[in-house]
Amino acid sequence: MKILFVCLGNICRSPMAEGVMRNLIQEHNLDWEVESAGTESYHVGECPDNRAKRTAAKYGLDISRQVAKQISSKDFEWFDLIYALATDVMDEILSLKGSITHRDKIKLFMDELFPGEYRDVPDPWYGDESGFDPVYHLIKQGCEKIIERHMASSQNYAVEKK
Repeated sequence: MKILFVCLGNICRSPMAEGVMRNLIQEHNLDWEVESAGTESYHVGECPDNRAKRTAAKYGLDISRQVAKQISSKDFEWFDLIYALATDVMDEILSLKGSITHRDKIKLFMDELFPGEYRDVPDPWYGDESGFDPVYHLIKQGCEKIIERHMASSQNYAVEKK
């Protein structure tokens, strides 16, 4: 399984999601790949926001080596799942060339926790550092749900094959 998390600039939400998921993948011994990207090019080549790095570090995650990139049409071919962390990001992804033929891969991240409610992971960039903790916890819950759903479907598949 190859997962891409996408936010606006790839310096706050999606790098934290990549870090959280990478950690969960290791904990569950899954053979998955995870990356993150932004819809915009403002921060391409930059490391995550310092507040995101400090928040992740507080929970034992090192996201400091990540480098911001912009989503490209090649990502639709490479990744099995592409999670938009906000509805405006989802709209932007769906407007990109190549997205239509891969629509089934593109998901709104918060639908993992609140199906059909079209919720966003709030963008903490606009506030102070205290806004990063609740965002981290939302992201962690969503990533845990993705893992849980995958594990359940894998078990069901194994039972059906017997």
